[in-house]
Amino acid sequence: MPAGFYFPMDLSFIISDSLAGLRLDLVVSQRVADCSRSRAATLISNGDIRVGNITKRPGYRVKAGETITGRIPDNRESFIPGPESMELSVIHEDSHILVVDKPAGMVVHPAPGHMSGTLVNGLLSYSSCFREKHWDPVRAGIVHRLDMDTSGLILVAKTLKSHAFLQKEFKQRRVKKKYLALVQGDEVPGSGVIELPVGRHPKKRKLMAVNEETGKYAKTGFRVKERFKTGALLEIRLYTGRTHQIRVHFYARGYPLYGDRVYQLRRHRKGPAIAPRQMLHSWRLSFRHPYSGIRFQFEAPMPEDFKQTMKVLTS
Repeated sequence: MPAGFYFPMDLSFIISDSLAGLRLDLVVSQRVADCSRSRAATLISNGDIRVGNITKRPGYRVKAGETITGRIPDNRESFIPGPESMELSVIHEDSHILVVDKPAGMVVHPAPGHMSGTLVNGLLSYSSCFREKHWDPVRAGIVHRLDMDTSGLILVAKTLKSHAFLQKEFKQRRVKKKYLALVQGDEVPGSGVIELPVGRHPKKRKLMAVNEETGKYAKTGFRVKERFKTGALLEIRLYTGRTHQIRVHFYARGYPLYGDRVYQLRRHRKGPAIAPRQMLHSWRLSFRHPYSGIRFQFEAPMPEDFKQTMKVLTS
């Protein structure tokens, strides 16, 4: 298995002033998730990625205003995940959907560095419906994702029809998602709304950031449920679903999540780890059922590591 595998994806963006003068392969690796610079160089050399529809060398220095276009080809044919027996915490199941309470530490679907032990591997073992040939083998049933170290509710489709319906519901923002988070800071506002665009970090390609140039609109609402001397327990309403949105938004506001060692204020990075992982939990999920159209709501209990971290904060 190569270092990474890629889903087919169209690529089109304009070089900003801040990117002008950089190598083309470096720019592409920054813009495409999990794409190494060597992989980017190969795609450029093969003509899969072009500048103004002209094939350039990987070392070509891009200019402001130039348009980068192309298509990342699908190279997953050599990898098909297999079923793995594991205990899944199923909150609800019927012939159309599953609602699973995902534990922290579980990756949702196979990705570079996590080719087994994922929720997809568990689903393939749990039910034969996920082994049908019509599924994308890497994402069978998956409608949305949670970060590896985020716990809580995740919705899974058991049929292609349900999958298409739920994907549309997420896209139209009809699915209501609420999270619990433990954040740092002794002056966290009682409630508020954060509206900041989220996109790829301009220099660290594996990270997200508030990015005014290339970021997408993102909206997060919150209110304090409980205060501590050095932080607060928040109930968070996620209006949009950008990658790492909650972590990036609260980091940008100066209230990073306890246990998050990536989006963390510099002064806290060398301090003791109060929490074993980022304190973020997908708490409530409300959506229309793909068959009946009736709105369902489910809630996942607060995990034990959340409770233990709160005990530390109150001591």
